Amino acid sequence: MESIATLGFVAGSLTAISFLPQVVKIWQTKSTKDISLGMFLLYVLSTILWITYGFFIGSGPVMATNVAILVMASFILIMKLKYK
Repeated sequence: MESIATLGFVAGSLTAISFLPQVVKIWQTKSTKDISLGMFLLYVLSTILWITYGFFIGSGPVMATNVAILVMASFILIMKLKYK
């Protein structure tokens, strides 16, 4: 079971890290022109639900992945609202 959790943490880490280039680009350019507000609103909401689900099933990989994604997706959403 431990190797399955490790697989989950690795997969989750790669998924979370995939947001990093977008976060860096927004930070550098201060531009969110091509970012969909609706998509990121839904994404943040779904990530909160995934964290809740992970909590109830006791899955560290699900919770950790989605907390990391929530931080980056929230940053993108906040910047989208700020640089409208």
